[in-house]
Amino acid sequence: MAIATIDTTTPGTTSSTTAATAPKKTDPGSEDRFLKLLVAQMQNQDPLNPLDNAQVTSQMAQINTVSGVEKLNKTVAGLTNQFLQMQTLQGAALVGRDVTVAGNSMNIANDVGQGAFELASDASASKVEVLRPDGTVLDTLQLGPQKAGRVNFDWAAKGAAGGSAAQGDIRFRVVATNNTAPVAATTYMRDKVVAVNMGGDGLNLELQRSGSVTYTQVKSFN
Repeated sequence: MAIATIDTTTPGTTSSTTAATAPKKTDPGSEDRFLKLLVAQMQNQDPLNPLDNAQVTSQMAQINTVSGVEKLNKTVAGLTNQFLQMQTLQGAALVGRDVTVAGNSMNIANDVGQGAFELASDASASKVEVLRPDGTVLDTLQLGPQKAGRVNFDWAAKGAAGGSAAQGDIRFRVVATNNTAPVAATTYMRDKVVAVNMGGDGLNLELQRSGSVTYTQVKSFN
């Protein structure tokens, strides 16, 4: 935004050079200085070559816009800080709770294993293969036809081949088909929140088995 420089030694004239530029970022009192400079320029303008009304209006609009954006940025920053503080307090209440996240580690309690998966489309046949820590198949659950969406399942660990499967990291995989075409499946596991912390990407949860995950990665709270 260009404004003619005022020659204060000779009233009624303006210098031939131009060029004060409004600050890109406002500071306290900048609006007052701008208005005082504009008034002085109008008082000392050449009557034969007056300031253009459109130019004056444009200059005033620009200084108001810069000031408004600066205030808006400060407001948004304050709201963001308050949101992060509230999110941290809410996250602290999650410590000790179980959550569902993407993964294929079987949650086993009282000799019952639990897991879940989500089908991208309908399946005419589906099964869950329970895997030993070395990757070999320990047991198979035939679940039959399933609709697209979330499917939860329980597995009787105590009655499985080889006795109780509570020892070691028992995992599972899903095989689903629609006639002969494979159906994509996303596996989910149950885990426990042991700590929360704030990271660069927001609230992070420290899980007992899955490690660190973001709050948005949690599928559900149990």
